[in-house]
Amino acid sequence: MKRDSKLSSILHLLLHMAHSKRPLTSDELAGFLQTNPVLVRRTLAGLRERGYVGSEKGHGGGWVVTVDLHDVTLHDIYVGVGSPTVFAMGNRVDNPACLVEKVVNQSLTDAFDEAEALLVRRFAGVTLAELSERFNAQYAQHGEPPHGHIPKPG
Repeated sequence: MKRDSKLSSILHLLLHMAHSKRPLTSDELAGFLQTNPVLVRRTLAGLRERGYVGSEKGHGGGWVVTVDLHDVTLHDIYVGVGSPTVFAMGNRVDNPACLVEKVVNQSLTDAFDEAEALLVRRFAGVTLAELSERFNAQYAQHGEPPHGHIPKPG
């Protein structure tokens, strides 16, 4: 089963945007993720509705972060991208006739729900500013290229 990487992808883009000195186009952002610019625009549109990002059309236009990174948490972004499923694991059969499988399902469901609630609560305690500070610290320590991507001319 394929993992849902939407939250990770959007956080990746938001940090690129936050560290850019200019708006970034959908094409540039899609290049960071090796995906289609239409997918980037669709996902960022949901964050634009929440006021986290903005976009301008035309020459010099593109996407920018419009909020203070200290005011936005991973939970905010998680909700903004539609609260994707946290775990790829699940029950073999949703409504089993077998009593053994019913007990297994109940136990697994309880554990998954508890673990997901804990993780989502943890998201609320981490701001985008903290991610940005971690990036800055790693960059200062290692002096590596800022993003590990080959920049497009422009």
